[in-house]
Amino acid sequence: MRHQAYTLHFNPKLSLNEAGKHVRDGLSTVLRTGDNLWVSCDERTSIERLRLTGAHEFGEHCRYQLADLLDLTNEAEDVEIDIEGLGEADHYLWVIGSHSLKRKQPKPDDEDVAKQIAKLAKVAEEPSRYLLARVPLLLNPKTGDYELHKEAPHPIHAGQTLRAAQLRGTDTSNDLLDLLAQDPHLKLFMQIPSKDNGFDIEGLAVAPDGRLFIGLRGPVLRGWAVVLEILPREDKHGRLRLDEVPGATEKFYKKHFLDLGGMGVRELRQQGADLLVLAGPTMDLDGTIAVYRWPEALSCPQDSLIGPDKLQRLFDVPHGSGPTAGQDKAEGMALLDETHVLLVFDSPTDGRKTAPHQVTADAVRLPVPAAASGR
Repeated sequence: MRHQAYTLHFNPKLSLNEAGKHVRDGLSTVLRTGDNLWVSCDERTSIERLRLTGAHEFGEHCRYQLADLLDLTNEAEDVEIDIEGLGEADHYLWVIGSHSLKRKQPKPDDEDVAKQIAKLAKVAEEPSRYLLARVPLLLNPKTGDYELHKEAPHPIHAGQTLRAAQLRGTDTSNDLLDLLAQDPHLKLFMQIPSKDNGFDIEGLAVAPDGRLFIGLRGPVLRGWAVVLEILPREDKHGRLRLDEVPGATEKFYKKHFLDLGGMGVRELRQQGADLLVLAGPTMDLDGTIAVYRWPEALSCPQDSLIGPDKLQRLFDVPHGSGPTAGQDKAEGMALLDETHVLLVFDSPTDGRKTAPHQVTADAVRLPVPAAASGR
């Protein structure tokens, strides 16, 4: 895989959380709008905006706290949202949390072995992760930057207002989770933590007509990854509700099963009628990471089985191994331009941290689609 390194520069005053973890060490998703690059760290409650500052550099780091834009619970203001997906369409930025449960992590060097073993039996629920929301995203013509707002006039349709909104739910669930708790394929996995092949969202793409495609890192069902297709609409109270999806077996969502060779979805990006899929291990291990093209993904009339003959494996992504095991895990993928994607990495190696408060990402050229190349 040939790549061009891009350097992401972060503001030292915004880089560290209360636990001392640097934003560059936990990048989970990335999205480009114009000259801006949007990233999130899975241990934050914020979205970070960078700006193109050179041929292969993004800087001028700016932060948006989601608590200032959405009506989060008190807990969500303080606890990580585990943001795993960003998408953009029709003057809105869409944000989704992992919606997953978390198993406690034991400390193998602790002298109290029994206590650490007991940790492995504890599963934590963090309702702050149950977030699906949209936020007005508008270009400031004076600065050239895209900005987030809680409410703003529509830039094209006079008299219309863009408003932040989130999927309706309770303190411990939302409309999507309530439906999936009854789903014949997924219900048994809803109480299993992420990284245990439990339910775990890690990808989001937004179609121009408002449909959302949600990629699941887990579960992977006998080698088949899952992508959900939903259609959120705003109700009269300003909340998002799930509308019926034409052709869906389960009425309010379609299910698409993709043969990714046993991998789960780590990121989704729309390119025309296609979806680009960043795929990787569902479990907490080093393993194959690859980028696929799913042709005509936006045109599936019903639930679907997408076998290997309907997917194009574009390239594999190197990952940590040996002395760098557990590092350089590609987690986010943005369309850098029409012919390149930009990959960002969770737990980057020291080689990617070329200076304090910066990290490198990889731009990779997309192979020409088979139909366009004449093959």
